[in-house]
Amino acid sequence: MAAARWKRRPEGSNWGDFGPDDQNGRLNLLTPEKVKQGIAEAREGLTFCLSLPLDYPGGNALNPSRHPPVLRPTLRNDRPLFNYRRGQDDQVSTDIVNDDAAILHLQYSTQWDSLCHIGQEFDADGDGKAEPVFYNGFKSGEHVVGPSDPKRAGAIGMVEAASSSEAKALGIERMAERCVQGRGVMIDLHAHLGDARTLVGYDALMRVIDADKVTVEKGDMVCLHTGLAQMILGMDKRPDGKKLHSSCAVLDGRDARLLQWISDCGLSVLIADNYAVEAIPARPHAGCCAGLPLHEHCLFKLGIHLGELWHLTPLAGWLRAHRRYRFLLTAPPLRLPGAVGSPATPVATV
Repeated sequence: MAAARWKRRPEGSNWGDFGPDDQNGRLNLLTPEKVKQGIAEAREGLTFCLSLPLDYPGGNALNPSRHPPVLRPTLRNDRPLFNYRRGQDDQVSTDIVNDDAAILHLQYSTQWDSLCHIGQEFDADGDGKAEPVFYNGFKSGEHVVGPSDPKRAGAIGMVEAASSSEAKALGIERMAERCVQGRGVMIDLHAHLGDARTLVGYDALMRVIDADKVTVEKGDMVCLHTGLAQMILGMDKRPDGKKLHSSCAVLDGRDARLLQWISDCGLSVLIADNYAVEAIPARPHAGCCAGLPLHEHCLFKLGIHLGELWHLTPLAGWLRAHRRYRFLLTAPPLRLPGAVGSPATPVATV
């Protein structure tokens, strides 16, 4: 129960508001009514895949600890199970079999962040000493566990067929169980700001929202189109890291009014086609503070899942051409118990 996990909650957070043991956060606002509102936006029956190919961006210029997927055949009878003639084992069989496995960094490409992707050092038990905790007071080392031995971490070049980390609470499977379907709302930053690296705070965001007459209502899934994913596609898996880190709009996570708008507008999830939704590094701040302030606000305080590196450009272009900004969005992650993030293949229907 929450009383056992925390005695004080972060300022501006909603810990406990959805129940003492809630692991869904603002996904609770994706009610049946919001699903029906999303379905009402599917007028033409046209669908858009909002995922990059999972081998994009290519390389690891965006994040040095994440690598492209590796595909390998499975084994049968000590032979690669690819273009495998079953007649080798059974003379009367004519089947040719392919079966493969993937080494997959779950947040390499189009992705969801779970609520335990980012936590904070915070004095949740009121004893005057900060401890590592996550949304709704779930604890590092108890509810989110992992190894200290580097030999039990990593993937490429050192894979052992044994799991060594587990989110026992707040894992991405909780999000999958909620199905993640409802009304999407597009805010087209790229249409107003172009490819220039622009730090978007509350005032700039409101100018775009007002110019395009966008309304965000409680439970809506908000998508920010910046154009970065389209730029990544154009680099054909040979990304220019310097260019990517200096292009397109990013939210200013240090802008208190922007964070308050996220709290007040009632959005259920926040999605962008850029690397982290917010600027990395964030603007300097005096004293100890979160290095990823928007992640802190959304994942840690409010239970708002973040979607990153979505491919929004074709959908944004269609919506603008048809003077629309709402659509049906269906975007569950993999139902992978214990994972802290997941690839996604979101679908928008207009």
